Amino acid sequence: MSQQNNSYGEWILKYRFLVLGLITALTMLGAAGAQFLYFDNDYRVFFGKENPQLKAFEKIQQTYTKIDNVNFAVDPISGKANAPEVLAAVEELTNIAWQLPYSIRVDSLSNYQHTEVEGDDLIVRDLYTDAMSIGADEQALVDSVSTTEPALAGKIHDKQHRATSVNATIQMPGKSADEVAIVAAAAREMAAEIEAKHNVKIRLGGVIFLNNAFLESSMLDMATLVPAMYLVILIVAYLLLRSIMATVLVLFVVVPSIMVAMGAGGWMGIGLTPPSASAPTIITTLAVADSIHLLVSMFNRMRAGHSQRDSLLYSIRVNGKPIFLTSLTTALGFLSMNFSDSPPFHDLGNITAIGVMAAWIYSIVLLPILISFVPLKSKATLAKLDDKMGKLGVYVAARYKSVLTVSVVISVGVLALIPLNEINDDFVKYFDESVQYRQDTDWISSNLTGANQVQFSLPAGESNGVSDPAFIEKVSDFTAWAHNESVVTHVQSISDTFKRLNRDLNAGDPAFYRVPDTRELAAQYLLLYELSLPFGLDLNNQLDISKSSTQVIVTIDDMTTNELRAWIARAEGYLANELNFNVTAVGPTVMFAYISERNIQSMLVGTLIAVFLISGVILIALRDVRLGIISLIPNLLPAALAFGLWGLLVGQVNMAVAVVAGMALGVVVDDSVHFLSKYQIARRELKLSAHDAVISAFNGVGTALVVTTVILTAGFAILAQSTFGVNSYMAMLTGIALVIALIADMTLLPALLIALDKDKKETSPAVGAPEIGTKEAPQNA
Repeated sequence: MSQQNNSYGEWILKYRFLVLGLITALTMLGAAGAQFLYFDNDYRVFFGKENPQLKAFEKIQQTYTKIDNVNFAVDPISGKANAPEVLAAVEELTNIAWQLPYSIRVDSLSNYQHTEVEGDDLIVRDLYTDAMSIGADEQALVDSVSTTEPALAGKIHDKQHRATSVNATIQMPGKSADEVAIVAAAAREMAAEIEAKHNVKIRLGGVIFLNNAFLESSMLDMATLVPAMYLVILIVAYLLLRSIMATVLVLFVVVPSIMVAMGAGGWMGIGLTPPSASAPTIITTLAVADSIHLLVSMFNRMRAGHSQRDSLLYSIRVNGKPIFLTSLTTALGFLSMNFSDSPPFHDLGNITAIGVMAAWIYSIVLLPILISFVPLKSKATLAKLDDKMGKLGVYVAARYKSVLTVSVVISVGVLALIPLNEINDDFVKYFDESVQYRQDTDWISSNLTGANQVQFSLPAGESNGVSDPAFIEKVSDFTAWAHNESVVTHVQSISDTFKRLNRDLNAGDPAFYRVPDTRELAAQYLLLYELSLPFGLDLNNQLDISKSSTQVIVTIDDMTTNELRAWIARAEGYLANELNFNVTAVGPTVMFAYISERNIQSMLVGTLIAVFLISGVILIALRDVRLGIISLIPNLLPAALAFGLWGLLVGQVNMAVAVVAGMALGVVVDDSVHFLSKYQIARRELKLSAHDAVISAFNGVGTALVVTTVILTAGFAILAQSTFGVNSYMAMLTGIALVIALIADMTLLPALLIALDKDKKETSPAVGAPEIGTKEAPQNA
């Protein structure tokens, strides 16, 4: 095996120009796919095609007017939202909002279709016009209607007059990827125009700006985090290697790895989302780790008196197998993301897996070739760290029983904290408080209405059945039940319209604010009302075409995912048990409420398969069942301990957390593979005892493990700065797991090896052990 490895290194250097040309051509071919990359900014992309909540939502979207919207929330700045100057701003904004691209409906206080009766005629008109010259009687009408009419109060207008809004319904054709950005840009221009003319502040919310926040978050991360990542890598690599040329060489592994990975994403037709857009940052950290192992081993060998060429060949030989194994196990960990119920994580896993394997190729092919062209010097920085690693190895080996005991006690204590974690997939809180969408939506939730809408489609059972008084009563009962829920801020219900029409067509008598007595009467009211409505303000957002079902939309305050699921279950239970409606709640809010649960269930299988495959790879590579089984403990433990610490420090987890276990497993295995590889060489080739082999492994690979962990942790710390909470949580949890993995591989793993991998005739341990690759080690090792 060693001859093959030596032959490989010699062959690469002999034909370096040919190989360099070939790998350059392949890199350009792979990177060419990047031209096909695009940003997918539809929040629905987070849900798989077979997701039941998505299917139910798409069905209701086909039945009624879509709820995709731009919500212009008007902040009066000073005074009340019912003041004439604010009403004038609303009136002007309502008129120009029809000009938004793909706008099909605009609802506001000014164009609310107020009903009143003159003689035998039903008059349906805008609530007010020409706000600046509004009279006292009309002002009183606006004040009354805006705070009492169910269609307005708590949704379009705040009952305390703190805010009002103009809601534009958008129906995009779905023909190009930039439709959301076009609508958002136009809405911002309109908001700026109104702010310039009137003393108001416009807050922008709604589904369009939710989608746009996903887009802008992806672009911001790629524009800020990737450059920051390179800067950190350059600084950390230089501080550790103390070699400008070696640091530059690292970039020649990182950059093409990213180019090929992102190009492959383009060839696969992947649309970038915040998770998949974080792939370059993750690939950078992983690609650097491969390079560092090769360089550190080479510098150690050079410091022992060997030439650069001999040290390079030696480093290729001793690191070839572990770098391949760590790359393969890392790729398997990321590929486990394909079991996620959320497609963006499939994309992240696939792009990163390709990048990791590309980094392996560049580390063992391109990096050695480039090293052969430039002179490098080993600096004392690594020597000092090597010395500390050797002392740490001696200390751990001498006290392995105490180390093992302390490790077990701490691990049990931290694992007990896992239940403190609570699932919370509030899509608004996916975005950092610095994001404008988050700021505006939080303000809207506090001053106007909730950000979460839950839709219920209630079937009447027959064409025109919505006019049946018995059916309307059921809808009214559910509407009343929802209004009595403390978390509900608004209920849009056709039953309120029927009651209002019945009252107004009976001389405005409040006693008639009830469901019409007969089906014929209700149908007549509905027909008369619909014929009086202007274009664009029909009832298609509440009734299906055949009038055989109606949509009730319940707007609720912000709450945790668990609370939301409990409320949904309560609402569905009331509809089924009290009103005999076996319906399911739908909507973006509902979809996000269940995505974590579905993700955890799907990733459980993916993580188990990843554990099986990664463990199998390690067992086959080590050819030692005992070592393979021992390695499972420090490999599986870090992710679990990370969740325990997270429960203590944060306690809130989102859909990204489900994929962390599989991903982190693939990454944390790297340290143990390198440690076990050096340990095994010491046992088999240097014939050392378990005790001395542990010390030898510390001397041989301890520095590289610390260096790579520092770089990996720095990389994930950069990603943790993402304004997108899913990426941030994923990065922080993985970073915690990496630090724990390093601690476990330098304490628990060596203690387990000494305790469980002893030979029957093993004698008392020596004080120290030779370092792999130094003068004391055989040259043909």
